[in-house]
Amino acid sequence: MYLGVNIDHIATIRQARGTAYPDPLAAVPICLAAGASSITAHLREDRRHIQDHDIERLAATPGLHLNMEMGVTDEMVAICERLKPVACCLVPEKREELTTEGGLDVVAHKARLAAAVARLSAAGVRVSMFIDPIPAQIRASRDIGAAVVELHTGHYANLTGEAQARELLALTAGAKLAADAGLIVHAGHGLTLANTPAICALPEVEELNIGHAIIADAIFKGLHQAVADFKAVMVR
Repeated sequence: MYLGVNIDHIATIRQARGTAYPDPLAAVPICLAAGASSITAHLREDRRHIQDHDIERLAATPGLHLNMEMGVTDEMVAICERLKPVACCLVPEKREELTTEGGLDVVAHKARLAAAVARLSAAGVRVSMFIDPIPAQIRASRDIGAAVVELHTGHYANLTGEAQARELLALTAGAKLAADAGLIVHAGHGLTLANTPAICALPEVEELNIGHAIIADAIFKGLHQAVADFKAVMVR
């Protein structure tokens, strides 16, 4: 199972003061040395954390498996087409939200998303759809030509007890349905050292993308150790 580390919140700290530091790109070699396989960065429309010069430099880093998270706008599709990261993940985006609150509604926006997938795939970018584990959304993602679905684990992460168990069952069924449909299955959002093991147990999930918890842990134990601890949980 691969680990993608989201470095957005290193940029969040920088933007809080409007300084030139900390530079999120300084995290890349540390994360890779600690067991990460890829780096995720979300260039939001409002540029609240990752900036254009960050994503430009990430895309120009030799050999880096960059996963560019992005809203489905003409601006972002054009940027991604030009930079040609290894992968991109299409996510819903609202200006007022603190973080991504749910999955894309692929069913409702099928034509627009299909056009974006076609453009990005033609540019050589592997496209992932960030969706809730709902059968109709999984089938629609397959139908529009996406190669990957990233199952939204945020609801699972925020629940407890029986409600969390039900959400885990939905993720389990969704992962199997997606794999049976020929899709590569990723998962992410809200994952911590405590709740990650149950997601690791899903055999269809090939990659986890984790950011906030890693950066939060890094405050106390350093970035290398924070990444290594998540990778160790995944390996176990």
